[in-house]
Amino acid sequence: MDPFQYVYVIRNSKQLEFHEFANKMASKTFDYPALSKGKFPELKENLHRIYQYLQGKPLDIISDHMMKNLQDIFEWKCSQATDWETEKMYKFCCSVMFEASFVTLYGRVPAADGHKVISEIRDKFIKFDASFPYLAANIPIELLGATKKVRKELIHHFLLQNMTKWLGGSKVVQARQDIFEKYELLGDYDKAAHHFAFLWASVGNTIPATFWAMYYLLRHPEALAAVRDEIDHLLQSTSQKRGPTYNIHLTREQLDNLVYLESALNESLRMCSSSMNIRISQEDFVLKLEGNQEVVLRKGDWIALYPQILHMDPEVYEDPKEYKFDRYIENGKKKTTFYKAGRKLKYFLMPFGSGISMCPGRFLAMNEMKMFLFILLSHFDVELAENKAVRLDNSRMGLGILLPDVDIAFRYKLRS
Repeated sequence: MDPFQYVYVIRNSKQLEFHEFANKMASKTFDYPALSKGKFPELKENLHRIYQYLQGKPLDIISDHMMKNLQDIFEWKCSQATDWETEKMYKFCCSVMFEASFVTLYGRVPAADGHKVISEIRDKFIKFDASFPYLAANIPIELLGATKKVRKELIHHFLLQNMTKWLGGSKVVQARQDIFEKYELLGDYDKAAHHFAFLWASVGNTIPATFWAMYYLLRHPEALAAVRDEIDHLLQSTSQKRGPTYNIHLTREQLDNLVYLESALNESLRMCSSSMNIRISQEDFVLKLEGNQEVVLRKGDWIALYPQILHMDPEVYEDPKEYKFDRYIENGKKKTTFYKAGRKLKYFLMPFGSGISMCPGRFLAMNEMKMFLFILLSHFDVELAENKAVRLDNSRMGLGILLPDVDIAFRYKLRS
């Protein structure tokens, strides 16, 4: 519970392991065999190595593709919106982010009804995702209605004969395919299940996080105005025109310099993230903590950090239940120093986990959400169409980004 002690848990990654727990949970949830060293030597390490495609120069390439795909989808979806169009916000975020992520990672479905095919996959995904907390809690899938059937259908979309038809997939997915081919003991269905798990990891939390970022901006006009002003200023300074017919290009540096956009996004993540950081002791040992404290751990003992307690600590964040879009800005620059009891915190915002369990796709996820908001706010006038409070649905507590308890209508039209 004490954020100053987090560092002692996080740095003891040899004795306090995460991957074994994650491996067991994922193999059960997504229906592939556990990555045992005997059966699949070095598979875990090889898959981990592939995350280099989500950093540095390769991240720029995949982000560029995501930006182009987001713009194409916004244009296809919204170019008719000369007058106000009304939609449900969560459904809208889900539709746009799911398709853009799918096409960016796995490639375009070349059929004439490509959008329809992806929509069908998305609808099944939503049904499966509704059961995810139960699967994570180890409830047998046989007790969860149609979930087993839906999961099987989803996995079949990722069989090799289907994936080879998709055009322009990402290097990260191609590299995963190449690795799976080296393991004869992995059946076609098992490989497809791994691809499906990767899709869930890519969008399962990004979609609700995008919703909350958009929802809080629309609830707070001063936040919306500041972020939009920053976006317009960047377009003017780089001589880029806004509107569905113009392609906007953003470098990583330009995205990083949108301090109000990033602060607003971080603030919504602070309020809606609920990840529990779990570690399992690999041996009997004494965990030494600050101030000569120590905890005697037995092999198999669990330790859990719950950063949401930190995110809602009024000593760290004044009025923690209030959305303050500029909370992470100081003197026009990113604010990275936060204090508790007069001491500087090493960890103050942890929506993506920590240490060895930190989400490897966090940089791409942040870029995707920034780009979604950038296109939305540069192209459209947007406002809430109903005045009701949307609250956090706590059924996923401990598992990532919390979903909204209800959907809410919003309106949009092309900016003049």
